[in-house]
Amino acid sequence: MSEPNSLEPYSLDLAAGLPHMAAAPTTPRQLLRYARILKTAAGFAQRQFDTVSLSDVSTRAYVPLGTLYRYFPSTVHLMLAVFRNQLRELRDSKPASSRSSQQELTGLAMEIFHMRVMQPAVEHCLSRAWDTRDGDIPVLLKDIEALSVEMVTAATRDQGNARILLHMITGLVQSVNCRRLSLFDAEKDLKNACKLFAAA
Repeated sequence: MSEPNSLEPYSLDLAAGLPHMAAAPTTPRQLLRYARILKTAAGFAQRQFDTVSLSDVSTRAYVPLGTLYRYFPSTVHLMLAVFRNQLRELRDSKPASSRSSQQELTGLAMEIFHMRVMQPAVEHCLSRAWDTRDGDIPVLLKDIEALSVEMVTAATRDQGNARILLHMITGLVQSVNCRRLSLFDAEKDLKNACKLFAAA
């Protein structure tokens, strides 16, 4: 069992000297391989962060380890890219809704909340302070924040309220993970918050 204050295998203190992520794939073959990596890694996101291994992901995705490292130099890069991809899919799958703004907002907030609670490896990467010397990690985090704010702003029609709600989701996720709040109570609080924001 590791010490609570020990450095995790891929913390950015260790990853600061890693090469940058390769450019996004462009050929059909590269796109398929990249999509397969992200789809496979999404299954690993449901594990604890320290049990996720890039070599296991590459084996399951039938991708050479060198190729995986070229796109994702560390597990942190991979998990953040998985979450960014999930948010893009969520944004792109939202049809024009006939639901009320409260139902739409509640559904979206619950999706984001559950994506974070049910994927400990992703949440580990989202809830840590990272060294900004690695240019890719801040870019991934900014992409994730921008996507989240864009979707919630569309549902609340107010960017300030969207940011407040996203901060609340972060707090609820951390409270559930620390066992200060049950999942049921967190969901209830989130639904109540969405009701208040929709009425504002």
